[in-house]
Amino acid sequence: MKTILSIAGSDCSGGAGIQADLKTFSAHGLFGMTVVTSVVAENTFRVTDYQHIRPDLIEKQIDDVFGDIPPDAVKIGMLGCAEAMKAVAGRLKKYKPVSVVVDPVMYAKNGSPLMEESAIDTLINQIVPLAGVVTPNVPEAEQMTGFKIDSPGMMREAARAIHRMGCRAVVVKGGHIGGDATDVLFDGDGFYDFSAARVQTKHTHGTGCTFSSAVASNLANGLPVRAAVEKAKTYVLTAIRHTPGLGKGHGPTHHFYDMYKSFFPEGEQ
Repeated sequence: MKTILSIAGSDCSGGAGIQADLKTFSAHGLFGMTVVTSVVAENTFRVTDYQHIRPDLIEKQIDDVFGDIPPDAVKIGMLGCAEAMKAVAGRLKKYKPVSVVVDPVMYAKNGSPLMEESAIDTLINQIVPLAGVVTPNVPEAEQMTGFKIDSPGMMREAARAIHRMGCRAVVVKGGHIGGDATDVLFDGDGFYDFSAARVQTKHTHGTGCTFSSAVASNLANGLPVRAAVEKAKTYVLTAIRHTPGLGKGHGPTHHFYDMYKSFFPEGEQ
């Protein structure tokens, strides 16, 4: 069995963070492991509080995973402070995992900040260069590049700018721009657009976590980057289209829809 590691924050409501990552890993037939970087008290409509895990404890978690069950891919999500980023970067340099996908989590779905603004430079200088794929949404890409993104053309410019920061590939997700939901992949050689009709729903909690985890899962399963991104987009769209409709705010998606429909009668997924 292929193995995969999520280094990310915990979402107690189960729709995002390491909880979403583990569901995504399982849906792709992988054995998932976790390194918790922050504990977040949140639900579908608010973030109440969060607490960062000590950097040395983050390092020890990573050591224990790589010392026993080395992962075939690593997904990195919420790194809320510079100290956590430095701890993770040091261990990635030590263990040199083949496939690293970085989701630069900066905000919750309701807009609450999850990364200290002062840590963005550390993210760019220490985490991004270690990534095979970086998957920012438009607000995150704007923070990383410093310019406004309001069109597919500007998404391409942002992808190129982030690629210059040292990663091998970038996917700028276009969910915050009107029209069809179009994501732009830049792999250093060319651009590839992945478009789909936008799903009209407020239930999109954890879609960024889920997408990056799906990309990492596909890489762990041996797909090249372009195919990994394309398949991940299809997976996320299915999860959004069949959301269970939970919560008072931006509810979670359905990570196991394709699996559940094989075991339950229509209407019980």
